[in-house]
Amino acid sequence: MGLSDIIARIDAATARAGRAPGSVALVAVSKVQPPERVEAVLEAGHRLFGENRVQEAAGRWPPFQTRFPGIGLHLIGPLQTNKARQAVEMFDVIETLDRPKLATTLARLADERGRSPEVFIQVNTGAEPQKAGILPQDTDAFVAEVRRLGLPLVGLMCIPPVDEDPASHFAMLADMAARNGLTGLSMGMSSDFEIAIAHGATHVRVGSALFGERAYEVV
Repeated sequence: MGLSDIIARIDAATARAGRAPGSVALVAVSKVQPPERVEAVLEAGHRLFGENRVQEAAGRWPPFQTRFPGIGLHLIGPLQTNKARQAVEMFDVIETLDRPKLATTLARLADERGRSPEVFIQVNTGAEPQKAGILPQDTDAFVAEVRRLGLPLVGLMCIPPVDEDPASHFAMLADMAARNGLTGLSMGMSSDFEIAIAHGATHVRVGSALFGERAYEVV
């Protein structure tokens, strides 16, 4: 689907949910996509993108940022503590804050730099052992800790289990955000972003539906 098709679906889902026009941001997930696909979306006027890996983003975005002013970058993949410095210099938003050690590191870097990317806490709503994220029962305490550290916390993010109805996970995340006074909800991907919008998503992360299937390198 093209950019205009995705935006039309987002706008329609926003209207069905009775929400204000423009209240849902499209994070175009450009990870592992060929440069020409990314450039086509940039040429169409989109400026908000999500990347999974710091290293890949570092190789991709500086030339585009020179040619296309106003690009916003979200880190939507796991962040290793030893890549935190590079991440805070490159990304406008880090959506995958998932453990106390990383929060402490980001706070220290924020103190050094005098500013910080905005952050979302990643919540492992399905309590999946192989998946990153704070467990639901630990989220309230972690929100308090992140605020105590002075990080600019704007919301929560989740990736529901692939074999479960995402609606219950989106509802859980929305409830956790509301009780903690957080307005940002990054949830919903290519297959379920309209369901996420119905449950209050402010950011949807769409990759394959926008760019086509990812072009992984054959090793």
